[in-house]
Amino acid sequence: MAKKNVSMPLDKSKMPKHVAFIMDGNGRWAKKRGLPRKFGHAEGAKTFRKILRYCKSIGIEYVSFYAFSTENWKRPQDEVNAIMNLFRDYLKDLENFLAEECRAVFIGDKSIFDEDIRLSMEDFERRTAHCDKMTMLLAVNYGGRDEIVNAARILAQKVQDSEMTVSDINEETVNSQLYTACAPDVDLMIRPSGEQRISNFLLWQSAYAEFYYTDVLWPDFSPKHLDAAIEEFSNRKRRFGGI
Repeated sequence: MAKKNVSMPLDKSKMPKHVAFIMDGNGRWAKKRGLPRKFGHAEGAKTFRKILRYCKSIGIEYVSFYAFSTENWKRPQDEVNAIMNLFRDYLKDLENFLAEECRAVFIGDKSIFDEDIRLSMEDFERRTAHCDKMTMLLAVNYGGRDEIVNAARILAQKVQDSEMTVSDINEETVNSQLYTACAPDVDLMIRPSGEQRISNFLLWQSAYAEFYYTDVLWPDFSPKHLDAAIEEFSNRKRRFGGI
């Protein structure tokens, strides 16, 4: 009788603390099946849920997802509308998410969204603020450069208002004004779909991140693919600029 392949358990001592996902390939997944792109986004949203829960089950403390960038508004209007309606549906599913005891933080400029979406995000953050099992950061209307510019403006205003001096500005003060101030730097950045670029996602926070690329499209990304990424991460030597 042939033996079944049994995956080795993950080494908890070498687990990344913060994993970030660029959820790429939804449109191509749908196109390969002769479907409109919005169907790919719907499948991608299911994968998001599955991977989020798996991350929690294996003990990852912080997980970030790139859901909608500042550049995504340039996509066809019907696709943008489908993504916004999908976002509404998942925000309505708050009660199921609360059972996960996971803190939710929406990073990016929320002011541009319709009022119902913006208020739902704020309510979601408020209702999960006490949760401590894991922190989930969902990047919506997010751009890494925009985030850094926003932090610079805040610090410049503080200097102008005599709340601090120019010499007070350092990595710590800049980090404190980023959307991700509640989370540590990214340890592992995962991008499916075969693309090998960061696409303006968590530029500051990924200064010493390990990158993992796979040809698997996001809707097909599964816990076994995440296990493979974490296994490779655990075998890399992180020097942070040292020897």
